[in-house]
Amino acid sequence: MKFLLTLFAMIIFSASADAQHYSNEELSNKEIISKAFLEWQNGNGNFFELLNEDAKWEITGSTPYSKIYHSKQELLDDVIIPLNKKLKVKIKPTVRNLFVDKDMVIALWDGEATALDDKPYRSSYSWYMKMKNGKITHVVAFLDGLEFSDIMKRIPVN
Repeated sequence: MKFLLTLFAMIIFSASADAQHYSNEELSNKEIISKAFLEWQNGNGNFFELLNEDAKWEITGSTPYSKIYHSKQELLDDVIIPLNKKLKVKIKPTVRNLFVDKDMVIALWDGEATALDDKPYRSSYSWYMKMKNGKITHVVAFLDGLEFSDIMKRIPVN
């Protein structure tokens, strides 16, 4: 019993020490991103509302979509809206972990959806999101370029 109480005390101390390690801004940024992913997972809200209008979004890799988008609207028009038009069931995110360092929140997450041709769309993502005043100002996004390119080519847009 003494061992369990000691272990419990160590866990509580560790959790509170971790919380003290982060600034209020870091905790706030992490909470904003966590809440947005949760809302998205539950089918509510729009994660991309967190983007500043002039946010930069970089998709890494060597696909035709791998480039820097220079505004929220450019990203929505060139990537997000066309992708969503190819889906019967929209992407549902499952966050594996969130990390925070100063003004950067890093999300490691998996997305799953169903395309219009009833084939699954599954991809893992890592988004590095710079935050300012509760909004996302810059993102570097890593994803499965083959999976993304396949759905973008495979299904024609109406």
